[in-house]
Amino acid sequence: MSARNPLLSRHRGTALALPPLLAAFWLVMSGHYTWLLLTLGAASVCLVVWVIWRMQVVDDESLPLQVLPRLPGYLLWLIGQIMVSAVTVLRLVWSPRRKIRPGVGTVPAAGMSDLSKVIYANSITLTPGTLSVSFRNGDIEVHALRAEGVAEVADSAMPRRVEGLEKR
Repeated sequence: MSARNPLLSRHRGTALALPPLLAAFWLVMSGHYTWLLLTLGAASVCLVVWVIWRMQVVDDESLPLQVLPRLPGYLLWLIGQIMVSAVTVLRLVWSPRRKIRPGVGTVPAAGMSDLSKVIYANSITLTPGTLSVSFRNGDIEVHALRAEGVAEVADSAMPRRVEGLEKR
């Protein structure tokens, strides 16, 4: 198998981790454990693995196993930030004196890996009141409900925590 696909032989650990991860994800998301659904789930996992193998896209970037040990802690922290931001947006919207003055700016992300930039941009978008618009010169362009919200994102703990996910 490795002679046909040199990419697979270089990233064998990543390729071998993919089927159990997909199966576990399918089982958790399905919530049904009848023989028919388990068989269909196994067939869908096999089909996805076969398609990915044929496309030769299995590498450490497509399935970043190094972030898995730190991911639950980061997700808990992110959920807390989402809750705090949701309350802030709620106050802005329901306030009799609306202080909503949207702004667009950039937050630095030039020193981050591509994976960290994607996680950072998605985390910004998941946080109410902010939206990642695009990447510009290695930085992330952000739209915020308040102009000072862009600076708050740049000065927050989010970039440090995102970069901490990839530390080996």
